[in-house]
Amino acid sequence: MNNFNELPLENQLKNSLKFADFKTPTPIQSQSIPISLTGKDILGTAQTGTGKTLAFTVPMINKLIKDKNAMALIICPTRELASQVMQTVTKLNSKEININSALLIGGESMQKQLRQLTKRTRIIVGTPGRINDHIERKSLKLYKVTYLVLDETDRMLDMGFTPQIELILKHIPKSHQTLLFSATLPNDILKISEKYLKNPERISIGSVSTPIEKIKQETFQITPDKKYHELINQLVERSGSILVFVKTKHGADKIVKRLKYDGHSADAIHGNLRQSKRDRVIRGFRSGKSRILVATDVAARGLDIPLIQHVINYDLPQVPEDYIHRIGRTGRAGKEGSAMTFLTNHDFSMWRSIQKLIDPDFKLKEQVKNPSNKKNKKFKGKFKKNKSKKKFKSKDNRDHKNKRFKSREDFSQKDRKFRSKDNQDKKGEGFKSKDNQEQNNKKFKFKKKFKNRKRPKNFTFKSKRNKKRD
Repeated sequence: MNNFNELPLENQLKNSLKFADFKTPTPIQSQSIPISLTGKDILGTAQTGTGKTLAFTVPMINKLIKDKNAMALIICPTRELASQVMQTVTKLNSKEININSALLIGGESMQKQLRQLTKRTRIIVGTPGRINDHIERKSLKLYKVTYLVLDETDRMLDMGFTPQIELILKHIPKSHQTLLFSATLPNDILKISEKYLKNPERISIGSVSTPIEKIKQETFQITPDKKYHELINQLVERSGSILVFVKTKHGADKIVKRLKYDGHSADAIHGNLRQSKRDRVIRGFRSGKSRILVATDVAARGLDIPLIQHVINYDLPQVPEDYIHRIGRTGRAGKEGSAMTFLTNHDFSMWRSIQKLIDPDFKLKEQVKNPSNKKNKKFKGKFKKNKSKKKFKSKDNRDHKNKRFKSREDFSQKDRKFRSKDNQDKKGEGFKSKDNQEQNNKKFKFKKKFKNRKRPKNFTFKSKRNKKRD
């Protein structure tokens, strides 16, 4: 299929596809759209950036045009991904179609969402937590839902949304069409598909665990204290927008503060930001106002920005699958991209697991950039020489030192033997006999004992004068 016009779609939808400049479908779209138009369930997997969003929004709108009473529900793991899906829906939902929709995500005004739901909304896009909030408030009723989409399901399971998804599915009628899309396919997703999908059509485009071929991947071995300086070098060398991934929210804010101090236009995005702030940061990054976006794994999915030319993994992800989603932010829609990963000595175990995920027959190769190899080798050589000097000492030197020490002892003993009695008298108590010294020690010990012994609180010493008076 070379064109969307070849699909059995409604004319209104074909016009909106032309207006939105969607011409040639991607492989996942050309395979999944014809099947979903027939009403079958789909279990679809494809690499990030291959157009999964359009693969389920096109048949959804086509179905809602035909059936005026039907509703559609799209569940996403993050606010960013939900907002991204909503943008695609609004592109296709032209004035001719005019289907009311609502975006239900955390961090936005509940009153605004309640107003949207009162307008007979038929397209609901949201995250599991906020959808459940509206179900509990009884502001959202799902008994008319006939089209269900679970987008990025593997991420939702990783984030612990399984109980909330099950609560939502209880309010949906049994006779509905389900489309489950994911970038990876762990065993948990297969269990969910067996439970909630009815004879699904399995669609897989490319390898699930390998990134897009057009992304150039590089690694750089470095020590933790030199990471920031190397990041500055990479930012200077590269042109275009750059997405930097870090582990923690605090780390993202800290790096942005340093980058701004060094004269770079940068912003941070992470879970602690309000939705309005997140949207403002993403808009600034899209428009080119800020060239660098420092993000946690929140932004690893849902950011569909064609301008991202470079991804830098300042820190490795917690889960190997997130590496694929991180670098999948670049090289989208058939464009080229590059991904640089900083590796410290503590990262090699995680890096091995990432490489095994990408290539099960992987054997760790030393293809890592390390410009300081020569210096390290020189340093190591010197260090070994010093060690050898310490370790391998000749016995003659040791014996020589022992002899010197013994000779001093002998000299002192001889000196004591042959001292004259006159000298002893002159010095007085300097050279007393051992018996006298022992007696003094005993007296001293006795005094200590006397001082330290316990007495009653009201005890006082009686002087000799008081005794005489008595």
